[in-house]
Amino acid sequence: MVVSILSIVTFLLIRERGSVEMAATRAASNIVQLIDADVLRNVELYDVSLRGLISASQREDLKQVSPTIRHMALFDRATAAPYKGNILLLDSRGDVLADSASVEPRKGNFADREYFQSHVDNPDPGMLISRPFRARPPELDWRISFSRRVSNERGEFLGVAEAAMRLDYFSQLFKSLNVGRDSSVNLISRDGILLAQEPPRADNLIGQDFSQRPNFIRILREGNGSFKGLSNNLQPRLYTFSQVGDLPLIVIVALSSNEVFASWQRTALVVGGATGALCLGLLWLTWLLCRELRRRQSAEQELAQLAATDALTGLDNRRSLDQTLAREWGRAQRSHSDLSLLMLDVDHFKAFNDRYGHPLGDEALRIVARVISDNIRRPGDLAARYGGEEFAVVLPETDNEGARRIAEHIRLAVERQPPIRDGTSPITISIGLSTWAGTPKSSLEALCSMADKALYQAKAEGRNRVVG
Repeated sequence: MVVSILSIVTFLLIRERGSVEMAATRAASNIVQLIDADVLRNVELYDVSLRGLISASQREDLKQVSPTIRHMALFDRATAAPYKGNILLLDSRGDVLADSASVEPRKGNFADREYFQSHVDNPDPGMLISRPFRARPPELDWRISFSRRVSNERGEFLGVAEAAMRLDYFSQLFKSLNVGRDSSVNLISRDGILLAQEPPRADNLIGQDFSQRPNFIRILREGNGSFKGLSNNLQPRLYTFSQVGDLPLIVIVALSSNEVFASWQRTALVVGGATGALCLGLLWLTWLLCRELRRRQSAEQELAQLAATDALTGLDNRRSLDQTLAREWGRAQRSHSDLSLLMLDVDHFKAFNDRYGHPLGDEALRIVARVISDNIRRPGDLAARYGGEEFAVVLPETDNEGARRIAEHIRLAVERQPPIRDGTSPITISIGLSTWAGTPKSSLEALCSMADKALYQAKAEGRNRVVG
């Protein structure tokens, strides 16, 4: 019962833990999809702005208009991008040709920027996403840039169109998502560079390279999905991740396993405690019941023993003798083995009892019973009080000669007993013996009758002897 209860409760708790994990994975997947959609939409806005800037910069008719109109034409699609930094059009030397922040472009050179260097030798016109970098004074905030190469019809490098996004955009987006105090939402490039994290696990993680971390290698290999793993500080995490469209960006939601399973752990403790208390109670009640059953069994055995035992001598009584004889007779019939029966009688017991009194007479019977018990040692042998001063001994698998030796040992042992008290007569016994040795058409009654007749013959021949 206890094992069954523990097995059922354990199964239910394990299944509930799996349900909690599935629910957390679904919630994290929903978060990842929301972030994917939002980030993809805003990156597309930046890309549209860069495409529009490049297209407008290559129109000959815009070179003849006023700087204000030309500025509006170049940057008319850049106003909708949230958390945008300045959008710049750089020439082949990295100097600013156009600046979304003002009609008159700023004075500056950005040839040293990673995104500019990437486009110089790379003819791919596709959009590049840079590593995080600090903006130049006065802002000095973290940013990433989206950039495209500007080329002429022959593919020659003419410059770069670049739009910066403040990483505060991701922080504000991630803050709106409640993932837990010890969990985090992360945006990382396919190169393994951490772009954003909320809440930040450390101040200096932005811009760090995680490309060699086992978790990132697995995420990069699988692309989308979830798994359980250990964080850098060896805390258990439930990672759910997805690539942002066709962009080289990956969103990772790292849920703390301790937070995910906190409610389940409290439930498991309560249910486990209640189940443990119930099982202890059942074990205690079972122990009490077993103790009572043992007591009852012991009492029944004592009663059965009393019912089968002669109170005066401690030997089996007549009822037990009859049962044993019937059982051994049936066994002898089946196995064709010998069965011997001794009938013993204390000589002149009535005279002894009348002369010395009943207490000494009872003591004489107890002495005879003890001597008989001492001389039959096999577990299958049985000594019983037949009635009054008569006793019987059942000897299974014992032939006539063996039974006679045992009978003689008993007779001699009784004869050698010292007087019960000074002046009392010595005690002797007469023994009648019968043996069944496979004689056909015989019966148990005949076996008993033969032993009884042999006993009377021993008494008739002078007592203190064995006949049979």
